[in-house]
Amino acid sequence: MSEKPWISVCELDDLLPDTGVCALVNQQQVAIFRSRRLNEIFAISNYDPVGEANVLSRGIIGSIGDEVVVASPLYKEHYNLRTGECLEKPEYQVTVFPVRVDDGLVQVQA
Repeated sequence: MSEKPWISVCELDDLLPDTGVCALVNQQQVAIFRSRRLNEIFAISNYDPVGEANVLSRGIIGSIGDEVVVASPLYKEHYNLRTGECLEKPEYQVTVFPVRVDDGLVQVQA
């Protein structure tokens, strides 16, 4: 089985720390976040399954305990950026995408 390709979505410098952007990757909306505190990049589905809208890239990132999360701008549920789990409603989850920085480019594997 062949490895899925890495798709460049933006330059690292295009991502302001502690904010998110949305990119279209293989016809899927992907929310990409850059954490200042952790100096890490995260990529999850942009679709909020509770609010039923593509809005997670507009959420606020932070932490709850040891979990790195984004708060949905609609109903404020928190999604774990590493696992995709909704902290308040575990029956909901978002897709987590592999993401990396290669030669200054943010790349998502989808």
